[in-house]
Amino acid sequence: MLDDKTLNHLKEFAKKVRQDIVTAVYLAKSGHIGGALSGVDILTVLYNISLNIPAEWNNSKDYNARDRFILSKGHASALLYSVLAERGFFDRELLKTFRKAGSKLQGHPSKGHLPGIEVSTGSLGQGLGMGVGMALALKLNNNPAKVVVYLGDGELQEGSVWEALMQAAHRKLDNIIAIIDRNGLQIDGATENVTALNPLDEKLKSFGWETVTINGHNYQEIYDTMNKAKQADRPFAIIANTVKGKGVSFMENQAQWHGKAPNDAEYAAAMKELA
Repeated sequence: MLDDKTLNHLKEFAKKVRQDIVTAVYLAKSGHIGGALSGVDILTVLYNISLNIPAEWNNSKDYNARDRFILSKGHASALLYSVLAERGFFDRELLKTFRKAGSKLQGHPSKGHLPGIEVSTGSLGQGLGMGVGMALALKLNNNPAKVVVYLGDGELQEGSVWEALMQAAHRKLDNIIAIIDRNGLQIDGATENVTALNPLDEKLKSFGWETVTINGHNYQEIYDTMNKAKQADRPFAIIANTVKGKGVSFMENQAQWHGKAPNDAEYAAAMKELA
């Protein structure tokens, strides 16, 4: 069980990340705020207690042994940037330049611009395929590191995702973990209305992946499931039920906040809640 000190740290970290996300998107006057907020608790656990990722990045002697994290839903870049900033990968002041011309914090993560970015993402449906390639390369090099790919649920409507799922099972890649942000909403509305995914767990299992469904806002569940995933003998999928816009009441479960920036009044109200 996570002790009270760890839980309090995670809660405080997540609160700061949510504040950073809302502020970055507000200052940019654009960005994908709903799906960034839904993943805060998951990445909070990953980057604080579950993944082996050195803050020194490529200056670390343990760089090659690091776990690889891929933000397949690259439009939620404000989430990853805010987590990396809070972990000290770069100066938090950079968050104020989010999506500005010439900034290292573009709308989609770009490898080489910032420490902590494994691959450039943004074209939906490609992250898991890249993750499978990484996992296979690690196996060939006898590297015990894990590959974690974080996907949006709407992204699973891309056929390339299912090709990657098949390939991972075929190659018996026990070093890859897929986390699906199952907030149920995409830019056009509910995923089940756009192109139904259910029964998602049964589909993933039929593709050869060990599959677990969790509450994506419960730190203990996230931590325990990640520990189980790291010990699995085959590819492991985590369906994380989340709330789009989590933490800001008027954004929660609202598809309109998929890619919308708050105005002055909305920003003030959101920050008051997050305080």
